[in-house]
Amino acid sequence: MKRLAIPAAAALLLSATACGSGFEDQQAQPQQQTGGPAALQVLIASSGAAETEAVEQAADTWAKATGNTAKVTPAQDINQQLGQAFAGGTPPDVFYVDASRFADYASVGALEPYGDKISDGQDFYPSLRQTFTYDGKFYCAPKDFSTLALVVNDDLWKRNELTDDEIPTTWDELTAVTKKIKGVTPLAVTDAWDRLGVFMVQAGGWITSEDATQATGDSPQNLQALQYVKGLLTGKQAQYARALDAGWAGEAFGKGQAAMTIEGNWIKGAMKADFPDVKFSVHELPAGPAGKGTLSFTNCWGIAAKSANKAAAISFVEAMTKTDQQMAFAEAFGVMPSRQSAKDAYLKEFPADAAFVGGAEYARGPVNAPKMDSVLSDFNAGLQQLATQDPKTILARLQKNTESALGG
Repeated sequence: MKRLAIPAAAALLLSATACGSGFEDQQAQPQQQTGGPAALQVLIASSGAAETEAVEQAADTWAKATGNTAKVTPAQDINQQLGQAFAGGTPPDVFYVDASRFADYASVGALEPYGDKISDGQDFYPSLRQTFTYDGKFYCAPKDFSTLALVVNDDLWKRNELTDDEIPTTWDELTAVTKKIKGVTPLAVTDAWDRLGVFMVQAGGWITSEDATQATGDSPQNLQALQYVKGLLTGKQAQYARALDAGWAGEAFGKGQAAMTIEGNWIKGAMKADFPDVKFSVHELPAGPAGKGTLSFTNCWGIAAKSANKAAAISFVEAMTKTDQQMAFAEAFGVMPSRQSAKDAYLKEFPADAAFVGGAEYARGPVNAPKMDSVLSDFNAGLQQLATQDPKTILARLQKNTESALGG
C-alpha cells in the first residue's frame, strides 16, 4: 500500500482541532540516539492517578535497570495531542494507541511495526494480535484489554423468582427470560455499534471482512442480528439507556432500572463508586446462531516510526508487557493482562472476572480499517432509530459508507 508522508497524512487524518497545552508543547525535537543513554518520551491516556503512578513506577524501574530515562506524560486528549505531535514532526517515542485509531496511524506509516520483536509475542491473545495487525504486520504489543459480558442484578433476579439455571446462554434463552422479568426493564443496552455489535458477531456477521478489505455490513447475518435486537426493543424486553433517562446502560443498571446489561469490566469500578450496594454477577454473553461472540477493547504500546530511540523504546515496551508487570498493573488499576500466560494468576486474584477473560478466546476487535470514524458515527445514528426503522435500510447505508471508506 502506498504510504503518505507522515506529517501531511497525520495532519489530514487527525487535524489538530485546537491549539493548546499538549504533548507537542512540552517536547523539544526528538533526541538523537547515539551510543549513550536514551531519553524516552512516553504519552499515556491515563484512567486516573492510580494508572499514572503505576506506569511511572514501572518506567522508573526500567530506567534504573537500563541506564536510560523515561518521562511519562498523562494526556489531556491523546488523540488531539498525537495528531499535533505527528503533524509537527515531534511524536513521543512511546504512546498508547487505542484499537479504534490504530489503522488510521498504521495506514500513514506513523507507527513502527515492532510487534514481532517482543519476546514470546505469540503469548498475546490471538484476537488482540489481530487487532494490531495491519497489512500482514503485527505492529504493536497489546497493553491490556477488556471484553463485553452479561451483567445481572442478583437481587432483581431473585425478586423475579429466577434461578442461576435461568441465566441465558443462548438468544432463545435470553428472549424467554426477558419475558419473565416484571417491574423493571429486562435488559438495558447502549445504542451504539460497540455494544450492539456483539449480536452481529454472535450471528456470524461483522462490518468488514476478517482482513478489513471488504465491506460486509449488509450481510444476512447482520440483518438477522438487528432484526433480533429490534424485536427485543419493540417488545420492551430491552431498552436503550436514554429511554431510561441514563447516560449509559451501566447507569440504568446501577439505578435498578434494569435486571441485566451488556458492558465491559469497567462497570466494576462504576458500581463500586456510584452504586456500592447493588449486588451483581457477570456471565458470558448468550450465544447466537453462529455461537459465542463479544467485542474486545484494547490499547497497544505504539512506537513512533520517527523515533530516534527505537531500540530503547522496544526494550521499554518489553518491560511493560512482561507477565509480572501486567499483573502489577492489573492490581493497581483494574486492567486485564493481554498475555495468555497471565490468565491463571489473574483469575486467582480476580475470580469474578472469569466471564470477561473467557471472552478473549472469541472476541472481535474494533473495525481494523482507516477512515471509519464517520462511517461508524453514521451507523450509530441508524441504530438509535432501530426500533422504528427497517434494519435493511440501516445496513444498506452502512454497506455503502464502508465501501466508500475502504475504496477511498
